[in-house]
Amino acid sequence: MEKLTIGKIKLTWLNGGVTHLDGGAMFGVVPKPLWTKKYPHNENNQIELRTDPILIQYEGINFLMETGIGKGKMNDKQKRNFGVTEESSVETSLIKLGLSPSDIDYVIMTHMHFDHACGLTKLHNGEYVSVFPNAKIITSVVEWNEMRHPNIRSRNTYWRENWEAVEGQVESFEREWSFKDKIKMIHTGGHSDGHSVVIIQDEDETAVHMADLMPTHAHNNVLWVMAYDDYPMDSIKGKKKWMEYGLKQSAWFTFYHDAYYRAIKWDHDGKIIEDHIKRVRP
Repeated sequence: MEKLTIGKIKLTWLNGGVTHLDGGAMFGVVPKPLWTKKYPHNENNQIELRTDPILIQYEGINFLMETGIGKGKMNDKQKRNFGVTEESSVETSLIKLGLSPSDIDYVIMTHMHFDHACGLTKLHNGEYVSVFPNAKIITSVVEWNEMRHPNIRSRNTYWRENWEAVEGQVESFEREWSFKDKIKMIHTGGHSDGHSVVIIQDEDETAVHMADLMPTHAHNNVLWVMAYDDYPMDSIKGKKKWMEYGLKQSAWFTFYHDAYYRAIKWDHDGKIIEDHIKRVRP
C-alpha cells in the first residue's frame, strides 16, 4: 500500500477495485491521437481506472476518502459494461493496517456516483447495511439531494442501495466542510452538480485531491474533461482554480482513479513531473 505524508497527516491508498471505461468518454472531445500518448488503452479502447480509497489519519482520527466499488454489488452485465475485473477489498486493506471498518470516523465523499459510493453498504442477511457503522459520511448538500432524487441522466449512477442504509450517518454541507482547517472539502460542481474537491494541509505542506475533475495524471490539461461530466464548463472552471492553487503551493496532486500514479508533484507550469508516487502494480 502506497503512502504519502503531509506534515503530520498520513495518507494510505487501499484496494477498492478496478474498472475499465471507454477512453473516448474519459477524455471527452480530446482526439484519440492526443490522449493515447498520455494514458494506455486496451484493444477495446478502454482505459484502466482504479477505484482506490485513501485512508487519511490525523491525531488518532481515521478518515476514508471515497469507498471503492464494493463487493457483490454488481451483476455480470454491470461488471462487463463497466469493465470490472477486480472488486473491492477495502476491509482486507484496513486489517493489514491494524484497523477495521468500525474504526473509520469519517467517510469523505467527493461525490456519490456508484464507482465511489458502492463501498458504503453491503448485503447482510438479505438487507443492505452500513460498512462503516461508526462514521460520519460527509458530502455536499447538492450531491446528497441528487443522490436521493436523481434525474433522468443521473439515475444510472446514483443507486438506492448505496444510500438508504446510511441515511442517518450523512452530514451535508453547503459550500465548505473542514476538520481543524487541516482537511477541507469544497463544493465545485462540474463532474456532478454536487462534486467537491479535498484540500489537505499541515506544516506548510499541501495535497490537492481534485477527484473526478482530474481523475488521472493524463487529465492535467485544464481543458481535458470527461464526456461523463454533467457540467463541463464548471469542471474546467474548478479545475483551473484548484490546479493553479496547487501549483502555487507546490502541492501534491492525489488520485483515486489513476492506475499508474498515486500522487504527482508538478513544476509551477504544471508540465514537468518533479516528484511522484507510482502505484505498485502486481
